[in-house]
Amino acid sequence: MKITRLKTWQVPPRWLFLKIETDGGVYGWGEPVVEGRAATVEAAVHELADYLVGQDPHRIEHLWNTMYRAGFYRGGPILMSAIAGIDQALWDLKGRDLGVPVHQLLGGRVRDRMRMYAWTGGDRPQDVGAGARALVDQGFTAFKMNGTPEMAIVDSHRKVDEAVARVAEARDAVGPDVGIGIDFHGRVHRPMAKALLRELEPYHPMFVEEPVAPEHLPCLANIAGGLGYPLATGERLHTRFEFRDLLAQGMIDVVQPDLSHCGGISEGMKIASLASCHDVALAPHCPLGPLTLAASLHVDAVNHNAFIQEQSMGIHYNRDNDVLDYLVDKSALAIEDGFCAIPEGPGLGVEIDEAFVEERAKVGHRWRNPVWTHEDGSIAEW
Repeated sequence: MKITRLKTWQVPPRWLFLKIETDGGVYGWGEPVVEGRAATVEAAVHELADYLVGQDPHRIEHLWNTMYRAGFYRGGPILMSAIAGIDQALWDLKGRDLGVPVHQLLGGRVRDRMRMYAWTGGDRPQDVGAGARALVDQGFTAFKMNGTPEMAIVDSHRKVDEAVARVAEARDAVGPDVGIGIDFHGRVHRPMAKALLRELEPYHPMFVEEPVAPEHLPCLANIAGGLGYPLATGERLHTRFEFRDLLAQGMIDVVQPDLSHCGGISEGMKIASLASCHDVALAPHCPLGPLTLAASLHVDAVNHNAFIQEQSMGIHYNRDNDVLDYLVDKSALAIEDGFCAIPEGPGLGVEIDEAFVEERAKVGHRWRNPVWTHEDGSIAEW
């Protein structure tokens, strides 16, 4: 069997789908995308096709290393996201060819279903209490909210008080047993993070995510020591090597690799194993589409340190289309009582409605994240 073609589609709301085809009629689907840079990643996918067409799709590890090492320049969000979607598609293809789910190829599942969480409150968080209560009523036992809108590198303590008040509102709405993930989104700089991290402690966060931007992670050793709740990061780290030093220095409690940004299932498995060596939890990042979610669930299925999974159904970014819209069988990723069953179909266990993909690709997208500014006109972190 040889790879014959890589086909891509940009589809609403902000995703890129990939299909790898072979001369044997077997195919696989993946999701290579960086939010807001879909066209750039799409171009990288088709450049990498030069290494793939005519090759045996079953040699996933060899093809991964070819894509990663043969180009000399490596890493970063664009190249690793292109590799990630290709890697997902190769695992999907192999599972389909052998008639087994991907998790079976990875050693077999250690759990039957995965605890899930949902989002509430939007980019500039508001109405978090009512939103959190609605999610709990749907059966979720955890949710995530943005901690704060834009915040200057040194800002008034009023911004800290407002952020803490929103978390207090959410905690009061759901009680003590529901997990609250608080995403700083890299918006909070070191001088303000010191105060905000500590003032959130009475509300017992499930974790605080991206407490500082990824380029400033080394400061965590100084500003976050002794906190009584977990810190999480990883959606903007792209290889096991970037996670290695973070874990070795003991600065983080939850790793959040994105299976569409970190090199796919193959690299995600290595990151998960590396985290387990440091007794660090795994919670893959996934505000994306059905293929990224399915890939994440297969990695969750076989890693004992996985404890919860993000998903984007109903998230504020999903205008025009949502996660389940592109599936033939929408029950494959159904969430019941806050859990999703590990997919048991061949490959990733989801079947994409290719005709619908073709239709929606005619609409496409040019999604960009908001560009925020501070009062003085300087660019704010989004």
